Amino acid sequence: MKTKLLIAGLFIMLGTFNLKAQFVVSDPINTATSIINTATEVIQTSSTVSNVVKNFNEVKKVYDQGKKYYDALKAVNNLVKDARRVQQTILMVGEISDIYINAYQRMLQDDNYTLEELGAIAFGYTKLLEESAGLLLDLKGIVNTSTLSMSDKERIDIIDRVYNSVKRYRNLVRYYTKKNISISYLRAQKKGDTERMLALYGNSNERYW
Repeated sequence: MKTKLLIAGLFIMLGTFNLKAQFVVSDPINTATSIINTATEVIQTSSTVSNVVKNFNEVKKVYDQGKKYYDALKAVNNLVKDARRVQQTILMVGEISDIYINAYQRMLQDDNYTLEELGAIAFGYTKLLEESAGLLLDLKGIVNTSTLSMSDKERIDIIDRVYNSVKRYRNLVRYYTKKNISISYLRAQKKGDTERMLALYGNSNERYW
């Protein structure tokens, strides 16, 4: 049922721009905002590494709830070109969340970072997610009644601009993750502990390393 709604929402957005299409953009905005707010609270209230680990479970809980939405959206096929671009943009915001949650969980198990560094890394992730999620507001804006007078070209231009901007943020998050992990790698080298460090991040980190 949810997949059918997503298909309908995407075609409405690129076709009649009915207000029901806001559903497809509002969900990822709300999910990302919830992750950002929860992560910010964790950063501000955690005084020890073990406390950060415990509190970060609340962030992951929000992420797991939103992941169901992204998994459903991935299953939507046979979209027209511009609807596909909207879908890809939304999924990239989900990928940013995925990179953040999965990489940061491993960093919390890595003793090569200090508490202060873990806080700074988390802050960086939340800011990048916040910026990318904010771009989705532009997509939501094109389904408002006030923009029904926009031409198809104007709508497509907005979609392309948002897509390219979110893609840059996605790539930046990958780079940010790679650079932070490289710090751990250098410290592990000095301690002669690279094997344990590489085992921690494993194959799941191949796309960022």
